[in-house]
Amino acid sequence: MPKAPRSGWERSTRQRQAILAAIDEGDRPLSPDEVLERARRRVNSLGLATVYRNLKVLVAEGEVRAVSLPGDNPRFEMAHSPHHHHFQCTSCTRVFDVPGCPGNLRHLAPRGFRVDRHDVTLYGRCPDCGKHEARAMR
Repeated sequence: MPKAPRSGWERSTRQRQAILAAIDEGDRPLSPDEVLERARRRVNSLGLATVYRNLKVLVAEGEVRAVSLPGDNPRFEMAHSPHHHHFQCTSCTRVFDVPGCPGNLRHLAPRGFRVDRHDVTLYGRCPDCGKHEARAMR
């Protein structure tokens, strides 16, 4: 008797494994283009449409989390990472993890409001862009 076809939600393809590994090995939240660049080290024929399709599946399955910053496209990181915040470089636009959390921010909410969750994003220059800027000023 033939096996029933597996849905795309259940299938673990070589492409999906390469995408998941790229995100897992990433040292920061990655854009889809960055995921593609890193995943192509494992599967050279990978395309951007396949990355987007698999990111959608990985987010729906709870393996990957989308990091949404105001005015920017989502970046992606592993969902199992502990609560933390982010830093976005205003020069290269890369996003980096900020370990830890400043703690309970309820005191910042107006009186009578209930805080359910929070996100903190810091903006500035990353070390690489800071070095380039310093060299350019010489």
